[in-house]
Amino acid sequence: MTGVFLPRDLPLWEAAKPYLDVRNNDEHTIVAYGLARALIAQTPGADDSVILPAVVLHDVGWKRVPEELLLLAIGRRPSRPDLVRDHELYGVEIARGILERLRPEGVDIDAVLDIIDGHDTVREAKNLNDAVMKDADKGWRTTPHGMRTVAGWYGVPVTEVLGMLRERSNPLMLTPAGRALAEANTAAAAAEAQIAALLGHGPEFETFPRTERVMP
Repeated sequence: MTGVFLPRDLPLWEAAKPYLDVRNNDEHTIVAYGLARALIAQTPGADDSVILPAVVLHDVGWKRVPEELLLLAIGRRPSRPDLVRDHELYGVEIARGILERLRPEGVDIDAVLDIIDGHDTVREAKNLNDAVMKDADKGWRTTPHGMRTVAGWYGVPVTEVLGMLRERSNPLMLTPAGRALAEANTAAAAAEAQIAALLGHGPEFETFPRTERVMP
């Protein structure tokens, strides 16, 4: 099985993990990295040597924000939006230390740090790499993992998360590939939510015999 992370980025991931064990950031980072690879493949000119290290390291700064304040920084009516900026600044500092210690081959450290800085607080993209990184980060919210995670944070159903995504998150996507990803994921989730109403039962996931091939 092919791993999620490129060999170049595995040492960065191992160095980042101790900083990502808050607010599901470790899981978020894995999924966002996979999204970033897909978006890069669909975006001519996007540079994986800048985008992918930035995705690995972009949220390490949350580790320095007191855990009891984390949910005050995000959501529909955040009361501590200043903490979002704090985590970016902390993240640049921590990421710089990791990158300068590991010196991954072919990685422009300043370019990586530049798009970590402002990845949440600046809506506009500084450049194409920044746009793809932002889309991978926010696109995570539209994945099944992202929607379940956000719903769990606030104790709300996924259908309510869908409303938030359509109103506030999807419009922030910056690249054609990112917009298509977000709209497709939310449309699929909204359709799945209608299965019970249309069929009289929820989704049924078949179990096939181990000897039966279900994929070509």
